[in-house]
Amino acid sequence: MKIAIIGYGKMGHIIEQTALQRGHEIVCRIDKENLQDFDSEAFAGADVAIEFSTPGTAFDNIRRAMRRGVSVVSGTTGWTDRLPQLQQEAGQLKVGLFWTSNFSIGVNIFFEINRRLAELMNRFGQYSPSMREVHHIHKLDAPSGTAISLANDIIQRVDRTERWQLGTESAPGCLPIEAVRDGEVPGTHEVCYDSAVDSICIRHEAKSREGFALGAVMAAEFIKGRQGFYSMNDLLGF
Repeated sequence: MKIAIIGYGKMGHIIEQTALQRGHEIVCRIDKENLQDFDSEAFAGADVAIEFSTPGTAFDNIRRAMRRGVSVVSGTTGWTDRLPQLQQEAGQLKVGLFWTSNFSIGVNIFFEINRRLAELMNRFGQYSPSMREVHHIHKLDAPSGTAISLANDIIQRVDRTERWQLGTESAPGCLPIEAVRDGEVPGTHEVCYDSAVDSICIRHEAKSREGFALGAVMAAEFIKGRQGFYSMNDLLGF
């Protein structure tokens, strides 16, 4: 498969290594210094583009790729209020768009555990939910897209939560999310339900970025030749 990489930072390099190990070809690498390569024959010849850029550039990058007829796998977070627009355009342009807040297989299993725990804890009002996420100092958005996904799944299932709020302060109907930026931490997420007598917590800790890269390349393999919008639920069958 021919893959283009959009955003050639640390994640872009790891994605490249993973794709090559799985027998794929990297035909184009685009970063902020060579955005004109969106118009190149090499980019147009890609089967799929994998995009890990920044919250401020992701929307335009994905749109430019799709308008060149290239399907896109994106893992950039912090911009997804505009995602519905691109979902619609993917259908109109007859290309594929695959987005998730986290490509780690383990995190997506964690998502499922979080949903099931939230359904159970909805019955027990004495427990107050809270969240904590820790990432490297280079991460631009807070809370993380993964934390927001976890929080939204809780809010949909726990009647006493109506919204999430960044910080450690808890207010009625509010799910607090503490966001910490520390060193080169790949990503840690913890969900806790606390009562006067005990606490129940679940936690996922990434050991490296390789897990994210593998999931992104698997998503590219999945979306090749498909049209419309997809997520990790489609890939993993949850």
